[in-house]
Amino acid sequence: MAVLRLGTRASALARAQADLVARTLAGRHPGLSVEPVYIRTSGDRLARGPLPGGKGLFVKEIEEALLARTIDAAVHSMKDLPARLAPGLAIGAVPARADARDVLVAAGAGGLTALRPGTRIGTASVRRRAQLLARRRDLVILFLRGNVDTRLARWRAGGLDALLLAAAGLARLGIDEPAARPLAVEDFLPAIGQGALALECRADDAPTLEVLGAIEDAASATAIAAERSFLLAVGGDCNTPIAAHATVAAGRVTLRAAVSDPEGTRWLEDSGTAAATEAMQLGRALAERLLAAGAAELLGR
Repeated sequence: MAVLRLGTRASALARAQADLVARTLAGRHPGLSVEPVYIRTSGDRLARGPLPGGKGLFVKEIEEALLARTIDAAVHSMKDLPARLAPGLAIGAVPARADARDVLVAAGAGGLTALRPGTRIGTASVRRRAQLLARRRDLVILFLRGNVDTRLARWRAGGLDALLLAAAGLARLGIDEPAARPLAVEDFLPAIGQGALALECRADDAPTLEVLGAIEDAASATAIAAERSFLLAVGGDCNTPIAAHATVAAGRVTLRAAVSDPEGTRWLEDSGTAAATEAMQLGRALAERLLAAGAAELLGR
């Protein structure tokens, strides 16, 4: 393969992620030319308000381009991918995962516990909202969408007291915000797939699968397999606060997962460990345990 047409959204973060993938692929495949193809998705067109239909709106048109063979592969933020891909498509590789943590952007020292009552925090994530309220019911959560620069500008202008953002997004954009403080995974559970990239392609495209596979990171892929297996088994959608994070060490995978109601009044959490080869089974087992513990009711089943 001499040329790889790589589809991505046109946002600054999406371009930065695609550039990173292109450089990494070129380093593994001398002579390979990676051509970016920028695609505007339904989620990009709906710049304000909640997203009807869920996070799949950020990948729909890109997957259509893959199936139409106008691109060979695509780069997504893993957390934007629905539990089920479009028929005929596959995750061809998972590169090394970046920092999966959320960061709190707020003036002053300290983390969530140091925020004064009534602090206005901006986020569009139901997961972040539920976790904030589960820990601090005295905070005011304001709905805020937009790219990273837009949200930071709103905070700097005083429209908000604090923000929650993904550490990986700030790092990939080269933004060094002194007021950003990471929240430990043990205290604030990330979104499924947060910090990871998904390289998607057609499932029957052997040459592209081979090219992408050269930059797969085995530990990251195993962790993502556990998290996405949990997502698929537990169900729910972007309107349900669901979180999970897996780590891999010494041939074993450890997974923490949680399901909540939107107001954080019922927070159900569980964890487990298994051989790395059984990552998907672990995800399903945790989903079954949480569903039996009451998550089924929270999910409207």
